[in-house]
Amino acid sequence: MSVEAEKDEYKDKYKVLRLETDAGVPWNTITAQLAATGENTLSVLAEWDEGGRSYMDITVSESGYPQVADALSKWDTVKQALVSDPALRLHLDGKIEVVPKTPIRSREDLSCAYTPGVARISTAIHRNPSLAYSFTIKRNTVAIVTDGSAVLGLGDIGPLAAMPVMEGKAMLFKQLAGVDAFPICLNTRDPDEIVETVKRISPAFGGINLEDISSPRCFEIERRLTEELDIPVFHDDQHGTAVVLLAGLMNAVKVVGKTLEDCKIVICGIGAAGVACTKMLLSAGVKWIVGVDRQGAIVRERVYEREIWNWYAQNTNPALEKGELANVIKDADIFVGLSGPGVLTAEDIRNMRNDPIVFALANPVPEIYPEEAKGLVRVMATGRSDYPNQINNVLCFPGLFRGILDSRAISITDKMKLSAAEAIASVVEEHELHEGYIIPSIFNPKVVERVREAVSRAAGES
Repeated sequence: MSVEAEKDEYKDKYKVLRLETDAGVPWNTITAQLAATGENTLSVLAEWDEGGRSYMDITVSESGYPQVADALSKWDTVKQALVSDPALRLHLDGKIEVVPKTPIRSREDLSCAYTPGVARISTAIHRNPSLAYSFTIKRNTVAIVTDGSAVLGLGDIGPLAAMPVMEGKAMLFKQLAGVDAFPICLNTRDPDEIVETVKRISPAFGGINLEDISSPRCFEIERRLTEELDIPVFHDDQHGTAVVLLAGLMNAVKVVGKTLEDCKIVICGIGAAGVACTKMLLSAGVKWIVGVDRQGAIVRERVYEREIWNWYAQNTNPALEKGELANVIKDADIFVGLSGPGVLTAEDIRNMRNDPIVFALANPVPEIYPEEAKGLVRVMATGRSDYPNQINNVLCFPGLFRGILDSRAISITDKMKLSAAEAIASVVEEHELHEGYIIPSIFNPKVVERVREAVSRAAGES
């Protein structure tokens, strides 16, 4: 039997049961009864209420399924059904693995790959550390570092629960750009411990991708690692979002016949991504940005507890606009949402300038749904894959890291990020541009190569 066949056979040994009962019935009573069957592989995947009914999905091994099904049949109020869960099947045993480039089939192979042959390579690297880029995995390997404190829309779920997300990112690195990436999920929230841990493991990697670390700690962690390491450090939640956002806006303003430099841009949500997007837009020449958070517009007259907001206040909002989103959105050309569901209203859009551009990027529920904005906006983008114009970090990080690894860059500059944004935007040809197509698909093969070329070129110039 092949390795793949063995994996499929293993995965087939697990089943997913969907249980349904009256709303309010305590699931813990039922799960306790199921545990009494002795089926120790049983685990709860999800619980939810819908239409006056309660549902729970559980996994159970094939061998334990008969006992569990029999136990459930004794509950008159509980319905059960086998369901297909492709996500569960995909994740069983994890999504990535380490595979040797060369098989070891003989004693001679062993003596070359390991002792004694490997000693010559180690001695050479000891004498000239730069040879590690030629004779080890370092030149093509990235650490995906997280503490699990701000994972997707799930929030603070911890390092173990963050693993599937980091594995997925490693898959994208490899499939799209040929970069070997590995999840490093740290069981600490202390910035000092995170920085020290990453520094200690850094010799094995050619770059560090910080991922899903909550604000404002992420700013300090990235700054310190950038200063103290001799390999590039990139916080994708900040800069990946900023690069793709800028690429989308570059093309959106072409559609409506405006220039970014002349636009008033309102950014709602001044966390890690909001700050990075603002810095990127400023470096691209935008002069009129107003940042809004729960406390209203960020203004120079106030002193904020978050130091990054004090920087923000000094570098944005030139007209000193005050108030809530509804106040500062007036006469804006562009709205960028990095906040939460339902923040933007149809009335807000009506108060924007002609041909408004709305990037509602909260995920999975945007600041306003495209259906609600239909007829009011000229160009609309979201963070979702089921609507046109998805602003997705996957357009940035594979090609960017491919470029910086190939060029052996030791840091990532604003010029590299601007070049990456221009490269992504260029994939959509001028004659193809329209309201529903301002950003390429992540599966467009031109994206990674153009970003790689642009970043490598910018690295050479710097």
